[in-house]
Amino acid sequence: MPTGTSIYAIPCSAGRPKRRSQRRATSSLSVRASTDVSTVTLLDYGAGNVRSVRNAIRHLGLGIRDVRSPEDILAADRLVFPGVGAFGSAMDVLTRTGMADALREYIRRDRPFLGICLGLQLLFDSSEENGPVSGLGVIPGVVRRFDSSKGLIVPHIGWNALEITKDTQLLQGADGHHVYFVHSYHALPSDANKDWISSVCNYGESFISSISMGNIQAVQFHPEKSGATGLSILKNFLSPNSSGSKVPPRRKASNLAKRVIACLDVRSNDSGDLVVTKGDQYDVRDHSSSKEVRNLGKPVDLASQYYIDGADEVSFLNITGFRDFPLGDLPMLEVLRCASEKVFVPLTVGGGIRDFTDANGRYYSSLEVASEYFRSGADKISIGSDAVFAAEAYLQTGVKTGKSSLEQISRVYGNQAVVVSIDPRRVYAKNPEEVPFKTVKVSSKGPLGEEYAWYQCTVSGGRDSRPIGAYELAKVVEELGAGEILLNCIDCDGQGCGFDIDLVKMVSDAVTIPVIASSGAGAVEHFSEVFEKTNASAALAAGIFHRKEVPILAVKEHLVDAGVEVRV
Repeated sequence: MPTGTSIYAIPCSAGRPKRRSQRRATSSLSVRASTDVSTVTLLDYGAGNVRSVRNAIRHLGLGIRDVRSPEDILAADRLVFPGVGAFGSAMDVLTRTGMADALREYIRRDRPFLGICLGLQLLFDSSEENGPVSGLGVIPGVVRRFDSSKGLIVPHIGWNALEITKDTQLLQGADGHHVYFVHSYHALPSDANKDWISSVCNYGESFISSISMGNIQAVQFHPEKSGATGLSILKNFLSPNSSGSKVPPRRKASNLAKRVIACLDVRSNDSGDLVVTKGDQYDVRDHSSSKEVRNLGKPVDLASQYYIDGADEVSFLNITGFRDFPLGDLPMLEVLRCASEKVFVPLTVGGGIRDFTDANGRYYSSLEVASEYFRSGADKISIGSDAVFAAEAYLQTGVKTGKSSLEQISRVYGNQAVVVSIDPRRVYAKNPEEVPFKTVKVSSKGPLGEEYAWYQCTVSGGRDSRPIGAYELAKVVEELGAGEILLNCIDCDGQGCGFDIDLVKMVSDAVTIPVIASSGAGAVEHFSEVFEKTNASAALAAGIFHRKEVPILAVKEHLVDAGVEVRV
C-alpha cells in the first residue's frame, strides 16, 4: 500500500477510527471480547525481552493472558503488543499465524490497544528496514532509518524528552520527563497521519513518539524500561480510571540525556556463592594473604538499589562466562530473572555469548544462548571475545558470513540489542608508523617518553592479547551489526583516575553508534570530563558505586550543574 493511504479514513469528531478498506476479509474472525478487568492480553510472538513488559504489568497488579491464536486477539478486553526485533521478521510471523488480520480487525473495532516500540511501527503502511516491507496499514506513513550520514548516532538509544501534542489519558503526568528509547527506525509526521499523533520527540528531526486515536494507543519508547514515569504511563492504559500520584520532574527534560550506568561484575566466590566483585586492572582477588574474591554484595540487591538511586541502566557482566557454558549457569540466569522483576530500566548482560558444544555433544548456537538471556530478562546482550574473533576473520577475508554471534543476534533481534564490549590495553609507540594500527597522541607520555599509543584488544577477560586495535575493532563490529560499544580500558580499571579520554575520543569519533565510556571513574568530575571532551553517549562505573564512595545522585547533580542533560 503506498504511503499516505490507510485502511482507515481520518477519524470523525468522535475520535473513533473508521474503516475505509481492508487487504483481507476478516468476517470469519468473529469472537466476543472478554470482560476481565484484572487481566490484560499480551501478544508475544517470541522475539526479544517481553519478560520486562510482563514484570511491569504484574508489578501494577494485573494478570496476563497470552495470545496463542488469532481468536485470542479478538477476545481480548485490553491488548498489549510489545513488538521487538526486525520489522520484516515480525510481519512474517504475524501474517503466517493469521494474527495480522486479527490485529487489523481488533483495531478496526476500536478495542483498547497499546503497541510498544515495534508495536507502533508495525501500524504504519511499510518500513524500509530490509525492505520495503508492508506493515498493518493502519496509519499512513513509511518507517525509515535515522540518517547517520548527518552525524547522528544510530541507534537512538537513551532517555529523551517527549513533546506532547495531544491531551491524552495515556501520557498524563509524562510531560517534562525523560523516557527510554532504543531504535534505529522511526516514523515521521505528515499531513496524512497528523491526527493520530499524540507526541513527538526530537533526534536530528522530529519523529512520532506516540499515537492516540480512540482506544488505539502506541508508543515508540519503552514504558516498561522508563522507570517510575513509564510505569505511570502503563498504569494509565491498564487502569484508566485509577488515580495515581503524578510526580513533577525535578528538572524539565529537553533533549537526549547522557546516561549513567551501574555495572555489576558477577562471578562465584571460592565458596560457590554468586557475588558482585570488582577488579583492579581485571584482578578481582584481594591483595591480602587470603587472596579471596572481593565480595561487594548480592547482585539482585545491588541492582535494585541502583535502580532506586537513579541509574539509567544496569549492566551484569558474568566475568567467568568465557570459561563455562553460560546456559549451564543457572544461578546467573536466575539473578537476571529476579532483577528484571525489580528493575524497570534497561538490563544488559554479557559473558560467554558464543557458539558452544556441551559435554554431551549437543551444539548450541550463540543465538540460542542470547535468546535464553533475553527470555530471562535482558534487554541487551554484550559480546566480548567472540566479537574480536569475528572481526579478525572479517578483516582477513572481507566476507560477512552471517554466522558470527554478532551477525546472527543483530539480524534476529536488531542491532540495538547487541553491545560489543572492548577490552584494550595501552601500548606506547615513539612513532605512529611503528605499528599497523590506529594510534593517538596521548595526553600523558609513556614511561620512555613516548608520545603515541595504540590500544591492543584482549580476550578471555583481558588474559590474552590479540593482533587488532580498539579503533579497528570498533569500526568492524559496527559494520557487522553492533548497535553499541562498551569501551573499557585495562590500564584505567580500578585506578579511580578518570576515563581514558584519548581512547574514548578516538573510538567515539570513529563510529556512528553509541559508545559507553568505562573504566577509571573515581570522582563526579570524571563523568563531566568524558562527556565534555568526547562523543560518549554514556559513562559506566562500578567500584565507586559498590563501595558507596560516589552516589549515583551525586553524579547526576554534578552533571546538571555542569550543564549536561541527564535524567534526574
